[in-house]
Amino acid sequence: MEILGHLLDGLAQASQPINLLLIVVGVTLGLFIGMMPGLGSVNGVAILLPITFLVPPASAIIFLAAIYYGAMYGGAISSITLGIPGASTAVATTFDGRPLALKGRASLALVTAAIASFAGGTVSIVLFTMFAPPLASVALSFGPPEIFALMLLAFATFVGLGGDDIPKTVLSICLGLVLAAVGFDEISGEPRLVFFDISGFLHGINFLVLAIGIYGIGEMLWTIDTTRGKVTSTEARMTVKGVLADTRECLTKGWKGMSIGSFLGFFVGILPAAGATPGSLMAYGVAKLTSRNPKSYGTGNVDGVAAPEAANNSASTGSMLPMLTLGIPGSPTTAILLGGMVIWGLTPGPRLFGDEPEFVWGLIGSFYLSNFFALVINLSFIPLFIWMLRMPFAILAAMIFVLSIVGGYAATTDMHDVWLMLLFGLGGFFLRKFEYPVAPAVLAIVLGPIAEPTLRQSLLLSSGDMTIFFTRPIAGPITVIAIVLILLPLFKLIRSRYRG
Repeated sequence: MEILGHLLDGLAQASQPINLLLIVVGVTLGLFIGMMPGLGSVNGVAILLPITFLVPPASAIIFLAAIYYGAMYGGAISSITLGIPGASTAVATTFDGRPLALKGRASLALVTAAIASFAGGTVSIVLFTMFAPPLASVALSFGPPEIFALMLLAFATFVGLGGDDIPKTVLSICLGLVLAAVGFDEISGEPRLVFFDISGFLHGINFLVLAIGIYGIGEMLWTIDTTRGKVTSTEARMTVKGVLADTRECLTKGWKGMSIGSFLGFFVGILPAAGATPGSLMAYGVAKLTSRNPKSYGTGNVDGVAAPEAANNSASTGSMLPMLTLGIPGSPTTAILLGGMVIWGLTPGPRLFGDEPEFVWGLIGSFYLSNFFALVINLSFIPLFIWMLRMPFAILAAMIFVLSIVGGYAATTDMHDVWLMLLFGLGGFFLRKFEYPVAPAVLAIVLGPIAEPTLRQSLLLSSGDMTIFFTRPIAGPITVIAIVLILLPLFKLIRSRYRG
């Protein structure tokens, strides 16, 4: 009852006219920031940070959090309509969202993304409200061995993402891990895999540059090649009756993905070393792994849109938890929010809930309102997004190319990454041409930078003893489950050949 009282006070504070206006404006700005390739919530919050000095500190954080929420919704829009991830958190949405759009079901994909985002946000906010202090202590108990075990579990789902061709899937994962190792070694500080001594490789390979190259340029080249240039505009229509039908289909076919994404995304999001991108990718892998029809993933499965979209919104709220309760940012965007709080004289940490209850509960109350307004605004703009799909392909292809170039440059403001993005586009095209799965390579480059240092730190802690991953109470069960999942396809292959 005490929590409920605090929450009602927070909702009342968030409902004040100035805060309500900032929530609506922030969510709308975030929606369009999220759908712009290369921009994303990190850059959007950083760019708009100076504006917040015009309002009180509590209202400023509410505004920035609303931008963060809107950007999580908006990232799926360009993934579905153009095949270009608006942000790294929306890469997994491209796997099934874009095929749905190409089938003329863009409305279903966009409605699913909006409703799944709302479901994931709602579940995570409720968990945040009810269990913030104990969940913060759980996050603290995750050291390097536990985080590596979690990454190993994510890798175990990759095998399922590559279809039945296990060797090609493993090769794709290895390629992603090699790309993830480019740049400076985090532990020794030595440069690694700096190809041809090109200095641009020293800062590593930006994941967003790779994603835009493969799913923007590569997808465009693949479409042109498979249709021999005779591409018609996508048939996409939207009516009120159609949206209601899409909503029913989304809830009927996507409830499982929403459930997986909502809970998995939140618990991955509260880990300081993880974030929304790994959470969304892991949710997609788990949804496919537990599906009765895994082969439908990648061809336009509603669950394949619902799971990552629920996860990235759930993880975005989860990443706020360690920031507020421990003073540890759970994602790059919350790191900027943390800096803003310090500038405004607020000290994140265990005492924040006691010292600044009005600020904390006002922010939590704004989560509920931001989540609701994000759903309404997103659904309202769907006709505009559908209109984009009815453009002639000649115009759409040119738009995709220009947005990819701009997004590749905006990610790091380095022309080296633009050329690299074009190279990844060609590489993604040829991988598809020779039927190599692209998704495991993309996922490996996300989790590689997290898995490698935690593995090495764990071995340093145990003096090289690998049993540290089995003897710790949290890492042990996760590691065992991961090994079983990795070996499961091999057992299935041996059994099928034996029966044959």
